[in-house]
Amino acid sequence: MAFVKSSIIEKYRAHENDSGSTRLQIALLTERINYLTGHFRAHPKDNHGRRGLLKMVGRRRRLLEYMKRTDVDGYRQLINELGLRH
Repeated sequence: MAFVKSSIIEKYRAHENDSGSTRLQIALLTERINYLTGHFRAHPKDNHGRRGLLKMVGRRRRLLEYMKRTDVDGYRQLINELGLRH
């Protein structure tokens, strides 16, 4: 998971010291959500973890709405890159 996180940071960061831009946060949350989705297929009774997943989905949704308001072109590009909202 650490290798995946560092590669996502390299790909989506805005500049050399970027550690928390909206674009980067959305990409990291998407990776964690995709990982946890697979986890819940194997462990369907993990309801405490599912609550955390739902909180992450809500945070990503809010960040996407913010990005849509502030940077429409970047929002559309990020949606296409991450494969969201088919």
